[in-house]
Amino acid sequence: MKIVVCIKQVPDTKGGVKFNPDGTLDRAAMLSIMNPDDKAGLEAALRLKEQYGAEVTVLTMGLPKADEVLREAMAMGADKGILVTDRVLGGADTWATSTTIAGAIRNLEYDLIITGRQAIDGDTAQVGPQIAEHLKLPVISYAQDIKVDGDYVIVQRQYEDRYHEVKAKMPCLITALSELNQPRYMTPGGIFDAYEKEVTVWGRADLKDVDDSDLGLKGSPTKIAKASDKVRKGAGEKVALDTEEAVAYLIGKFKEKHII
Repeated sequence: MKIVVCIKQVPDTKGGVKFNPDGTLDRAAMLSIMNPDDKAGLEAALRLKEQYGAEVTVLTMGLPKADEVLREAMAMGADKGILVTDRVLGGADTWATSTTIAGAIRNLEYDLIITGRQAIDGDTAQVGPQIAEHLKLPVISYAQDIKVDGDYVIVQRQYEDRYHEVKAKMPCLITALSELNQPRYMTPGGIFDAYEKEVTVWGRADLKDVDDSDLGLKGSPTKIAKASDKVRKGAGEKVALDTEEAVAYLIGKFKEKHII
């Protein structure tokens, strides 16, 4: 079994967010981490590797510094790392990003592709399903449990207060929730081995069956009108009332806000 896991290096929002003049994130100026949903997807792939002897390839699109997140993934147990980086790919929205990643994956053999549900820097949950659409694969999103049965995957798909059990024949794509599992830590030996390995670097010329018009900022149909850091909320209104007065006060506020 060959598994491709798509991971993303995202800003660590605890360290603050910085923007370029065009409204895109200034990723080079921020501390970065592996996207949490992607890390859960990687852990799922590593568990399948332990069960079935799968080969796990991690792939990311980003700046050259995204090499770090690939090394982290290999230190956790991934076999190979691929970095897709090129100036013409910068500023991509979900459409341009998924087009790029699909163009890279067309170079690979795979039975299963795993992505995170969404990235914490965009929260769109679009890239995984779009990759599947580009590659003409079935997709199961919001996975909270993954099993393999022969040529099929059986997935518990989270749905509000319950889950759907969905079965699909491989090759297919799954998007993972951070609740899927508890990702393992890197080991000292794993870190050493990860930095002994070579990360494959691909650019625009290595993408298969993609048009320049669908890449980067120029190929992104989504345009950013405005971007800002999180706005701090005020302290709110504080009142000290007895029980009856508090009930009347709350009901009045609910009516004022048209909640009741």
